[in-house]
Amino acid sequence: MTRTNLNRSSKLVALVACALLLSAFAAPAAAVSVAEEDVPAEGEVGEQVSATVTLDELYQNPQWNTWSVAGETDLTDVTWTATYYDQTGSKVGSDEFDGQNFSGATVSSDDGISEVDVKVTGTVPEVTEYSYEEEQTFLLMSLSQSRNGGARNGIGTWETHHYTTESADARAAIEDAEAAIEQAGGADTKQAEQSLTQAIRAFDGENPDFELATELANEAEEQAGSAQQSSQTMQMAMYAVGGLVALLVVAGGFFWYRSNQTTYDKLG
Repeated sequence: MTRTNLNRSSKLVALVACALLLSAFAAPAAAVSVAEEDVPAEGEVGEQVSATVTLDELYQNPQWNTWSVAGETDLTDVTWTATYYDQTGSKVGSDEFDGQNFSGATVSSDDGISEVDVKVTGTVPEVTEYSYEEEQTFLLMSLSQSRNGGARNGIGTWETHHYTTESADARAAIEDAEAAIEQAGGADTKQAEQSLTQAIRAFDGENPDFELATELANEAEEQAGSAQQSSQTMQMAMYAVGGLVALLVVAGGFFWYRSNQTTYDKLG
């Protein structure tokens, strides 16, 4: 190998080593562990909901002997409760906070704390903008750990679907219409698809019309069903015509065969 190639190889090795070193320093430190979570998948606007997350491995990564839990939520009328347990599972204390943001729930190994339950309770917020293609979600809970000096690590974030009775009914109607169009197979569902598109447009936006969306979706479902029935009727008619033609062909062949048979007189 020439000196030039050796130099190039050395530079390449050096660059790779530097990249690996930088990536090692850039990798974020893992936060405390989420041992359990009891989080609702959805909630109706105006309904009160609760979610609880259990934290353990509190002092391992990073190795902070004392730190604080902080939380954030989009719920309204919010109450946070932090409950602390020792290694035996016995409760050693609790703190309660109000508001969409809280901080100051102190976790310390000096107090024998080995596990923390963080519970948030509040009212599901309004939906600002609807979209049928993607279910609307809000921030149910976001937790982080921090300590004096400003150092902070994220623990976890939980999003939850929120809806109203009207939006849920409209979504269900649109889903039924989509299923009916799909089941229609090769039928002409153009009219049903147009009604479905209009239903989705009525559903979307900051000022949706769920009543109209539901009505249009129901029309789309009926139109798809009619198209499927018409297609099946046409198929049956074609099968019937095909069967009749086949029968006529057989009958014609039989009569042709009979008419072309040689007749003779035994006494002649």
